[in-house]
Amino acid sequence: MFVITAEFRLKPDMLDAFMPLMLIQAEKSLADEPGCLVFDVCIEQNDADDIIFLYEVYRDEAAFNFHMETPHYLAFTETISDLVADKSVRRFDCVASQTGNLQ
Repeated sequence: MFVITAEFRLKPDMLDAFMPLMLIQAEKSLADEPGCLVFDVCIEQNDADDIIFLYEVYRDEAAFNFHMETPHYLAFTETISDLVADKSVRRFDCVASQTGNLQ
């Protein structure tokens, strides 16, 4: 499996505009991309800046590359450009995966 982590540091007062777009992006990625296995959207607690952290798992790197070419990803990227101050992305190979009961 192939893992992506992404961190978005939002511009001031942009969280309310950003989050609905981010949640739609996560939903469409899971629904429309068979190679997208996990798309978690997290927000940092107790931070003066609004920081959104994504944890995405794909079947393989090809599935992630497909994700980056989808219409919903391209539209999302263009739409959020004015909302984001900084973005960083890291790539990982998953060597073990265990999940508990998430509720």
